Amino acid sequence: MPSNSTTLLPELRAYVEQRLTEIDEISVERRSVLASLSDFITGKIASGHPSRLIFICTHNSRRSHMAQLWAQVAAVVFSVPGVETFSGGTEATAFNPRAVGALRRAGFLIDFFTDGKNPIYEVSFEADMEPMHLFSKVIDHASNPEEGFAAVITCSAADAACPIVEGATERIVIPYDDPKTHDCTEKEAEKYDERCTQIAREMLWVFSVVGRRS
Repeated sequence: MPSNSTTLLPELRAYVEQRLTEIDEISVERRSVLASLSDFITGKIASGHPSRLIFICTHNSRRSHMAQLWAQVAAVVFSVPGVETFSGGTEATAFNPRAVGALRRAGFLIDFFTDGKNPIYEVSFEADMEPMHLFSKVIDHASNPEEGFAAVITCSAADAACPIVEGATERIVIPYDDPKTHDCTEKEAEKYDERCTQIAREMLWVFSVVGRRS
């Protein structure tokens, strides 16, 4: 277990430790998809520039937020410098409470910062960190970088809707199945936890590769 993981909240640290034991479950084919993200980050480190990553899904409500958070955690775990993660969608809706629930079960500390139809959540994964503020937004929202970032597409619908992402220096497609298909079913929590687990495992693998190269 990387030493930097000791800064994580205890429940989250245990979750990360479990995911790291599952790295071998990532197939060779899937690793070839994920490798483009590792390569982008490695290149940014070599050039002395920050790695700005915008994770994109149609509604910026589930998978893109999960990926944004897990990428930031993985950067901390593997001491990868200069990583800044963001998320956005082709339209704004709300950070889905079911996705919030899965992240809380994984060990993130998540509280409301504002309420309303599209609430802002404060999210922490270390005891003394400045919380991240997560909410649903379009890709070109003022809180996201305008240029020099990698657009990481996390769903096939956003892939089709965003053939070009303005300002992106690289466009990387890492699709995940949508847990929304199980909303209001007996498998709802199971499927959200399953997607959270997969994204955590894969982002940890991405940053472990970068860490070994640095």
